[in-house]
Amino acid sequence: MAREELTRLTGNGNGECGQGDCPNVYQTASGSFIVQGDVSAAFTPPAGEGLVEIPEAVLREAFRALGW
Repeated sequence: MAREELTRLTGNGNGECGQGDCPNVYQTASGSFIVQGDVSAAFTPPAGEGLVEIPEAVLREAFRALGW
């Protein structure tokens, strides 16, 4: 899936966070979510899964974008 196929819910695109180099939340066409963030080593996830860490403010921004 290409990034262009996703709806970006966070980041203002002003160059500080607009180059895909910071924590972000995206929504897919099917309604699921893709989270971009720093890799976390909190525990070892099952094969084929990964952990990312994003700030609370990024989730709050995504919730506002969805009207939650």
